[in-house]
Amino acid sequence: MEELTGKWLVETVYTDLAVMLRVQQVLFSGRTEYQHVEVIESDLFGRSLVLDGKTQSTERDEHVYHQGLVHPAMLLHPNPVSVFIGGGGEGGTLREVLSHRSVERAVMIDLDQQVVSLCREHLPNHHQGAFDDPRVQLLHEDARGYLAQPGEGFDVMVMDLVDPMEGGPAYLLYTKEYYEIARARLNPGGILVTQSGPAGLLSHQECFTTIHRTLSETFKHCVGCQLHVPAFQTLWGFNIASDSPLPSLGVNEVNQLLAERTGRELDFYDGETHQSMFNLPKFLRTGIAQETRINLDESPVFMI
Repeated sequence: MEELTGKWLVETVYTDLAVMLRVQQVLFSGRTEYQHVEVIESDLFGRSLVLDGKTQSTERDEHVYHQGLVHPAMLLHPNPVSVFIGGGGEGGTLREVLSHRSVERAVMIDLDQQVVSLCREHLPNHHQGAFDDPRVQLLHEDARGYLAQPGEGFDVMVMDLVDPMEGGPAYLLYTKEYYEIARARLNPGGILVTQSGPAGLLSHQECFTTIHRTLSETFKHCVGCQLHVPAFQTLWGFNIASDSPLPSLGVNEVNQLLAERTGRELDFYDGETHQSMFNLPKFLRTGIAQETRINLDESPVFMI
């Protein structure tokens, strides 16, 4: 067995399973007001953001996560002009949202200003200058408090939040009460999408199925989807919700809409990928059907 030398990041995947990543350079390590932050660099994944010991995104595969989170919801809306982003400190979600020509305004709220500043400095390949786009309003405050106030409506809301960890900064942004607040700020026909945690065979009941059930109790329509993010070691889930019917898009329809709205050739997402994301494996369909928990402020469900 090869001797382990150098610096290693040890990340817990399950309570009795951890993975190790050899670190070439630590660009930042410290605590902000809200969480512990590390920006590291490795040969395998390039530069990575790690919050409270959990990898959030890496240069090597962030496009998989961010394109999968953003584009299905954007394409399901007939004409997304105003977009709200909750979280998203690295700027990858903002980058993908702004690639849609129809977007005239994007409001991004990330509570932790220091994380955003670190990402702007150390992760330029993530944001690719998106923060400087004149369509962007970047705020550092509580997203729930912001949405609870009277204000403009949004066509699409993208919740790119840290996982609902006990004691973490975002667990109350996955509850029914929060979704009701967000729903009230959606324009007619508006769509909300949220990252929903691990969706693999061993982990989909941690929070994915509960988030799906909670959204289904809040909105008239909710669909789940999944993809594989190598840095996360498992399938990852998203849930899309709306009070308007969510259309089923075919392969050619997705490709045509992408060409019309973005004019970009994406590295990950296209029509066939869209189909695979929404064709859930049987264990996920069974888990969704059997889920009875609803995430409430008084009894939130935490990811392990």
